[in-house]
Amino acid sequence: MNQRKTFERRWKKGSSSEPIQITIPVQAQLSVIIPTKNEEKLLERCLQQFSPRIKHRFGIEIIVSDGGSTDNTIGIAAAYADFIATHDADRGPTPRRQTIAEGRNRGAEMAHADLLLFLNADTLIPNIELFLRRVVQRFAVNESLSAIATRVEVLPEERGWSDVLFHAYFNRYVRYANLVGLGMGRGECQIVRRDAFELLNGYDPQMAAGEDFDLYRRIRSIGRVKYDRKLLVFESPRRYRKYGYARVYFDWIRNGVAVLLRHRSAQDVWEEVR
Repeated sequence: MNQRKTFERRWKKGSSSEPIQITIPVQAQLSVIIPTKNEEKLLERCLQQFSPRIKHRFGIEIIVSDGGSTDNTIGIAAAYADFIATHDADRGPTPRRQTIAEGRNRGAEMAHADLLLFLNADTLIPNIELFLRRVVQRFAVNESLSAIATRVEVLPEERGWSDVLFHAYFNRYVRYANLVGLGMGRGECQIVRRDAFELLNGYDPQMAAGEDFDLYRRIRSIGRVKYDRKLLVFESPRRYRKYGYARVYFDWIRNGVAVLLRHRSAQDVWEEVR
């Protein structure tokens, strides 16, 4: 508890604006945290999958942590989220862009639940009730489990052969990385116990990329990280379409190596694709 209070005070001191509180959920069991930046095209679809029935059944609170959107992202979030955090330091005379790691951390600081589910704004869960039931059960029966990595595939309606082949390979890569004890999980969906997250002070806010791998690597030093192929999420292929798989994979590898060897990301900015 003391670690959480210290972490919150440090965030409030460095914030440029206070979070926006929409409602106060009762006895949240699962905090869903979604970082955003100009996500008006895809955010609503992501939020709609957490219907009132699903939220009530699993004790879910929705937290949107916005990195300074200039479109209608905040308006869309206000219709669905329980809490919204905003970042305004990228405006004014001395602008500073927020990293996605900072956005995720700010969302986590507003969470009430013991389980944190981080989702990207372009991520969908194909069978959300079975997914959430399995998540809750896995953590309930295994107290040493600190984090879960999920299988990631491209949305079926946008999927091509290159998507199938690449994700078949990369999902196996994530699985074997966890089998050998490296600790790895993709940022599209990361599920973490809050006590482990707070013990490590969350994501490294200085990392513009590779922060997802870095967190799971550090979690592995204090607990267990498991890859669960039965937990499946879909992502938009927008980055692959713009840059191609060769470029995206190269960026992932060089950021991963930088995290392992230098404890920082290779890139100072992770480009927006909207």
